Amino acid sequence: MPIYALGVFIALGCGPIAARAQSGNASSATNPYWGSVTAQPVTGDTLKLSLDDAVKRGLQNNLGLREAQDNQKVLHGERNQALQEFLPTITASGDMKYAENDLVALGFSPGVVKQFAAGLPGGSNLKFSTITRDNVTEGVAHFDWTLFSGPVIAGWRAAGAAERSSYFAMMSARGEVVQQVATIYLRSIADQGEVDNAKAQVAEAQLLFDHAHEEHVAGTVANLDELRARVELQTQQQAQISAENQLAKDLIQLKREIGIEPGQTIELTDQAPYSELAGQTPEEVMAIAYEDRQDYQNLKNQAVEFKAVHNAYRAQRLPTLSFNSYYAETAADHAGTRGNFMAFGTLKFPIFREAGLRGNEDASLAQMQAVNNQFADLHGHIDQQVRSALLDVSANKKLVDVARSNVDLATQALSDETDRVKAGVDDNLPLVEAQASLAAAQTNLVESLYQYNLSKLALARSCGVLEQQYRVYLGEK
Repeated sequence: MPIYALGVFIALGCGPIAARAQSGNASSATNPYWGSVTAQPVTGDTLKLSLDDAVKRGLQNNLGLREAQDNQKVLHGERNQALQEFLPTITASGDMKYAENDLVALGFSPGVVKQFAAGLPGGSNLKFSTITRDNVTEGVAHFDWTLFSGPVIAGWRAAGAAERSSYFAMMSARGEVVQQVATIYLRSIADQGEVDNAKAQVAEAQLLFDHAHEEHVAGTVANLDELRARVELQTQQQAQISAENQLAKDLIQLKREIGIEPGQTIELTDQAPYSELAGQTPEEVMAIAYEDRQDYQNLKNQAVEFKAVHNAYRAQRLPTLSFNSYYAETAADHAGTRGNFMAFGTLKFPIFREAGLRGNEDASLAQMQAVNNQFADLHGHIDQQVRSALLDVSANKKLVDVARSNVDLATQALSDETDRVKAGVDDNLPLVEAQASLAAAQTNLVESLYQYNLSKLALARSCGVLEQQYRVYLGEK
């Protein structure tokens, strides 16, 4: 196997696909997982979309996964190229030609021709032309086989490791797609919750304003109460406009990730999931992660690949044994058919290439050591990720409990203050403040629930089981 081909395996096979978080300015130019191949045109109907449907579409159409799959196909092709170096090569060629030869130009002078004719029956009466014309047909078959080559053997092993590495990179990309799609889907559910809360607050603020306006017209309350109610109403209207705008933008991003035209109207059918996750120790989670995480398996195969590349450079000092042969059939006018055959073996030894060989070997050794260091670091990084994810799940669960309690308390406070205003005990300032407190508590609950579900997805990803068990971790199946 040519040594230069090993660089192809290195370039294509290394580098686990890293997870990227959503940003406010998502673009497939910076992150291919934020783009997709559009699968269907816009229709006039509203497309109902569950989380499972969104994940399925993402696995079919997401741009980042398509790129990882294409990369795997490239590595498979490179492995077949390496396989060919082990196999014999048979080629056949044929040609037909018209040949005109000048015997004088080939060294046959007229005197030589006469001497040659004198030895034939007929003697000097024979007439020979110094110009010959022939139709020649020729067929040639070549057989070439490399029987032993150290670089070929090591290159084959490197190609196999690179292909396995690309498989795990592709599987890691599938997990990335599930995480990206589930994240933006849950974000859109949270946005919808924000919109619903904002609409409810606008309706409540509208009632407060109408009541204050009627009382002001009747002369029972000051103009200040009506102004406060109007400010609260407009504040809630601003919150509704902002929430609806954010929802629309996140839905567009969701559609971009799963292959739906941005102009297609969709409706999310799932509600925000909530369930407590079964307790797991860091040791239990890490045992799963070391077995199932695709980036861990990817880097492990990269270490095998670079070791094989290093061995390939070292093997250049070994002799190379090959076998070659060819058989040719030639037919010319009036001369019948003639066959030619040759077979020979070649044994090659490198004699004076030590500087180049040592340079290649040292460079590949440094690359191999770098991958081994990354592999050792990833072992500790998985430990860190697992422990951090477990802490996030625990903390976010507590935040959800507190947020729910705050909503209940704010709802009770608003009810009590409404009764006091109706009874004429207070003006509407405490009531406006109670409405604002309830709106903030509801927003905090929506965000806390979103972060809790996100942390469970992150835990599943750190275990390497996100694609298979995202519903289990979200607590819906």
